[in-house]
Amino acid sequence: MKVNRIIIALISGLLIMGFTIKMQDRKPWPVPDAAKNKKNAVANNTESIAAGKILWGTHCKSCHGTKGLGDGTKAAQLKTEPGDFSKADVQAQTDGALFYKLSEGRDDMPSFKKKIADEEDRWDLVCYIRTLKK
Repeated sequence: MKVNRIIIALISGLLIMGFTIKMQDRKPWPVPDAAKNKKNAVANNTESIAAGKILWGTHCKSCHGTKGLGDGTKAAQLKTEPGDFSKADVQAQTDGALFYKLSEGRDDMPSFKKKIADEEDRWDLVCYIRTLKK
């Protein structure tokens, strides 16, 4: 009887700890005003979206998934939730905020300033992210 109580207490503790860790994953990601207000340097058109989609497939899909739902093949291995880019809170962010986040990175999200060195390519990626709406 005591063993069952101990096991239940341990499982409950692990569940609470797991929930707490997941809640920490959702910490705010502040973006400096200058970055937030930065305008997209490329036109949001079929050409930029197509270029962004290629970059997405190479650099983002493995964590964020094909449709940006946060369900990529590597998502389960991450300490932080990759997020659902189709949600309104992501789509409501400015182009500048998205550009800043993919350029700078944080935690499991790498900085893409070196991997995607051309700023216009990163702006193309922002254009593609805009297509991931529900």
